[in-house]
Amino acid sequence: MTVNDRTVDVEPAGNTGEALSLIMVSAGPNRALFVLELRRHGGSVTFTMAGARCLVPSEVPMRHIIIALVFGLVASGAAAQQEPPPAPPADWGPMSINLEDVPYPHPVSFLPFTLDGQDVRMAHMDVAPQGAPNGKSVILLHGMNFFAETWTDTIEILRKEGYRVIAIDQIGYGRSSKPILHYSISTHAMNTKRLLDHLGIKVTDIVTHSMGGMVASRFAALYPDAVGNLAMINQIGLTDTRHGRAARDVTEIYRAALARDYAEIVKGMRAYYVNWKPEYVKYVKIHYGWTRSGDWPRMAMVRAWQQHAIANDPVVYDWAHIKARTLVIGGEKDGANYPVQARRVADTVQNGQLYLIPGIGHNPQFEAPELLYPPLLKFLKGEDVGIRKAPTQ
Repeated sequence: MTVNDRTVDVEPAGNTGEALSLIMVSAGPNRALFVLELRRHGGSVTFTMAGARCLVPSEVPMRHIIIALVFGLVASGAAAQQEPPPAPPADWGPMSINLEDVPYPHPVSFLPFTLDGQDVRMAHMDVAPQGAPNGKSVILLHGMNFFAETWTDTIEILRKEGYRVIAIDQIGYGRSSKPILHYSISTHAMNTKRLLDHLGIKVTDIVTHSMGGMVASRFAALYPDAVGNLAMINQIGLTDTRHGRAARDVTEIYRAALARDYAEIVKGMRAYYVNWKPEYVKYVKIHYGWTRSGDWPRMAMVRAWQQHAIANDPVVYDWAHIKARTLVIGGEKDGANYPVQARRVADTVQNGQLYLIPGIGHNPQFEAPELLYPPLLKFLKGEDVGIRKAPTQ
């Protein structure tokens, strides 16, 4: 028989007691070698693996016993692979903080401008519709630990629906410049508007993830006439956490960011998902690679200022000023309080609705795209998909 593309031979081990020996070698590079011995003695069959023994009735066909055991081993080996590596693989080296070594799905353009006296370049992908255009655009705003490349699948789904899609790397992220400056959510909103003006886009739909929801909240409050539909996937910043919390100096935040190691990266990334998949390790590798780069101190300081902005520039007071038709959508398993806090956002904006995806975490675009994109597309096309605030009696 064949298991994991390897042939498994079942051979008689001798003439006494109908002994059989089964050896299975997994195809995965990090999986163990399993040796399984089976021996029939009269009315029962004994199978032994790693010192454990079980008896099964002899009337159960030997072939069925072997198949069940083999595929049980395969399943257990596969399950063991559904977690991040316990340590960084030896071939993981430094990676560029500007992601020149990470392929983007479409050509990247740069908008140069001056920000706080520093010359910067804002990276973005401006992707044309595939097929007949619908005359609309969607701008994609990434989260704190991600960048424009992470919208790869979203871009393809939207452009196939006729949208012009713009995926931004905010300043300090992805392939954009990494100046050390006093970042704020308003800075990112202002830069987003700067890019839209440069592209000649007066009104756009906006789809966001995580911190991108904070940026879009500020953007929609500042530039209400520029927003068509607004969809925020698992937005963070759902409360103003400053009250009762000691202020932190940026130097303190920087020291903590500089000390970030593999274990901390894995812990943070793993928390985004209910069920880990091997493809998620790509982003663990990128973040770990930054810490091995000679530019890590700069990146750590940029991240410190970004964290400072999230903590000290809350957007909870912007929601009541958002006029755009708004969908608050996300995996319900994004922390214990996400469903309640997300409902508050949907109830506070002027034209909001809430759509929760059961059993899914912070990144539904990766973990459950088949559950995220159908309601998202319906919403963008004008259909209500979520729960609305109950009318006041």
